[in-house]
Amino acid sequence: MNELIERFLQYVYHQHSQSDKTVEAYRRDLNQFVEFLKSQGITDFEDVDRLVFLDYLSHIRTLSDGSMAKNSTIARKLSTYRSFYKYLNEYIGIPNNPLNSLHSPKTSRKIPDFLFVSEIQTFLESYDLQKPAELRDKMLFSLMYACGLRVSEIVSLQWEDVHLDDRFVRIVGKGDKERIVPFYQGLCSMFQSYRLSYWEKVAKQTNHVFVSLRGKPMTTRAVQMLMQKHADAIGMGMNVHPHMLRHSFATHLLDNGADIRIVQELLGHSSLSTTQIYTHLSPQKLLKEYERSHPLANHRIKS
Repeated sequence: MNELIERFLQYVYHQHSQSDKTVEAYRRDLNQFVEFLKSQGITDFEDVDRLVFLDYLSHIRTLSDGSMAKNSTIARKLSTYRSFYKYLNEYIGIPNNPLNSLHSPKTSRKIPDFLFVSEIQTFLESYDLQKPAELRDKMLFSLMYACGLRVSEIVSLQWEDVHLDDRFVRIVGKGDKERIVPFYQGLCSMFQSYRLSYWEKVAKQTNHVFVSLRGKPMTTRAVQMLMQKHADAIGMGMNVHPHMLRHSFATHLLDNGADIRIVQELLGHSSLSTTQIYTHLSPQKLLKEYERSHPLANHRIKS
C-alpha cells in the first residue's frame, strides 16, 4: 500500500500541483487512511468497500479531544481519497471505488481576507525606493495587487512573460491554465527602474523577474515573510499574507463596477461560483445598487 501511495504522490506532483505542500497534505491523509485499514486487518486498497470507508469516516469525525472534525476538514480529506481511488482505477487497474455516490458534507465558504484601498496605498507607498531591495519589494507587491496574482505565480514569472509595450503579463496558473492580465500605466516605469537598479546587478543565471539578494529566484516563503515584515515595520498591526492582495484585487474591481465574468477571467477561475465569493463583501455597494435599481427605493410612502 505504501508503494502505491508513493506512486500516486509522484503522479500528483508531476501532473498537477508541483507543490511540496500539496503532496505532504495528501501524504498525511493517505497515511491516516492506511493506519485505519491496518487496524481493521485490511492490507489491500482493493479490499476496501463502501461500508469500510463509512466506518473510516466515522472514525475521523471524532477528534482525540472528543470534539467533531469540521465539515471542511472532512471534505478536504474526501477530495484526497477520491483523487487517489481515481488514480488506482485508471492507472493501476483496481476496479472498485468505495467513494462512488458518496457526497461531501456541505461547507460554508469563508469570506476572503482583504485590505482596504487606503491600507494597500499605505503598504505600497511606504517603501524607500533609494534602497534596491525595497524597490524590488514594492515592484513585487504592486504587481501582485495590480494583476491579482497568486504568490506561486509571482515567483515563477519570467521576463518573457512581461510585455511592457502592451502592458500585460502572461500567467500560467493552476492546471497550466494560461491567462493574460493587464496592468496600469504607472507600473511600466517601475518595471524599468527595478530591472536597471536591482535585477541586472544581482540576477545570476536566471530569467525569473523576482530574485533574492543572492540572485536566485525568490521562494513563496520569502515573499510571505517580506510582506509581514514590512507590515510590522510600518505599524499596520495585523497579520497579512500575499493572498490578501489577490483578494483585494478582486474585491476592489467588483466594488468599482467591473463585470464579474471579466474578474473571473483575470483571476483565472474555472468556475464563476469561485469568483462570486467576492460579490457580497461590500454592503455599501449593494445598498447603493439596490437604491439605484429598485423601482420603489426612492418612492415616498404615504402615512
